[in-house]
Amino acid sequence: MATLVFTVTNDLNYDQRMQRICTSLKNNGHDVLLIGRKKTRSIPLQKQAFRQKRLNSFFQKGPGMYIEYNFRLFFYLLFQKMDVICAIDLDTILPCYFVSLLRRKKRVYDAHELFTEMKEIVSRPVIRKWWLAVEKFAVPKFKYGYTVNESLVDEFKKRYNVQYKVVRNLPVLGTPSVNENIEQGTANKEFLKMIIYQGAVNEGRSFETIIPAMQFVNGRLVICGEGNFFEQTKHLIKQYKVEEKVELRGYVPPAELKKITPAARVALMIFEATGMNQFNSLSNRFFDYIMAGVPQICVNYPEYKAINDKYNIAVMIDDTSIETIASALNKLLSDDYLHQQLQKNCMQARLELNWSSEEKILIQFYSSIL
Repeated sequence: MATLVFTVTNDLNYDQRMQRICTSLKNNGHDVLLIGRKKTRSIPLQKQAFRQKRLNSFFQKGPGMYIEYNFRLFFYLLFQKMDVICAIDLDTILPCYFVSLLRRKKRVYDAHELFTEMKEIVSRPVIRKWWLAVEKFAVPKFKYGYTVNESLVDEFKKRYNVQYKVVRNLPVLGTPSVNENIEQGTANKEFLKMIIYQGAVNEGRSFETIIPAMQFVNGRLVICGEGNFFEQTKHLIKQYKVEEKVELRGYVPPAELKKITPAARVALMIFEATGMNQFNSLSNRFFDYIMAGVPQICVNYPEYKAINDKYNIAVMIDDTSIETIASALNKLLSDDYLHQQLQKNCMQARLELNWSSEEKILIQFYSSIL
């Protein structure tokens, strides 16, 4: 049995991806510790199969938060038992690298995204210059790693000559009750009108056009999540007078989210193409919607298009304008035949697009380096 340590900057209660990864490795016989950050409004840690630790943070956002958390993380890691340390994304890579070097432990880079190509980084030249320097310094020193799709594998190979594996963000196959919720919901008026967005409310996620589009949509948008564009989203809701059509629920625990999502008629998988990260992404919620049996409006970017070409589970859009979003939403809200076909395809696709296949790849990856 090996001791595996994983590091993130977010609140562990809402990180479904890391909960899946850590649970699978724990169930495979490893001792697993997941380290995250305690925020001002953090609720008590939810019990998991693996060990968890949240580090206190005086600064809640901005450069101060990253600097403080990285120092706290470095000193905490220095005294933790470990065989392998895994940095999740670029914002925890430096303490993981230096600790692994000092203690002569194996290190892994889990690149959930191409951090330096996110809109909130690309749109800030000084900040991007810093993160690019971190990326250029650290990533080549992480021989072992994995990311979420082949596009990002190719990009890391091109930039830093590292050959990473692919471990996709697929959800655990749900229970039969998901089917029951969907079947019963078709007769429910509320079900027919609900649109769901789950995930970070961040820059680049098209809220500048999603919110005004709701003026022209005969439905109710429920947004489950928070992020660096949350306050701006509140202002947009007031500006376009769609308070009756848009509900901000903030952070929602994964267990509750799994009950809310299947009750939706339509899901939103929309964000700008600004930055290579967005264009080449393969988001968790894309698969979560499929697992819940909810047809979605999805951007027509390469990785999503490839899956939709095979399974036909979404209405794909070529741009994120107000008119395009409103038109696509109204079509899927009103066209019962189209909705039923996509929903049926989701229920078939979820039998293949689930964690059981990716879990084997993950376990084999760690077995190969231990």
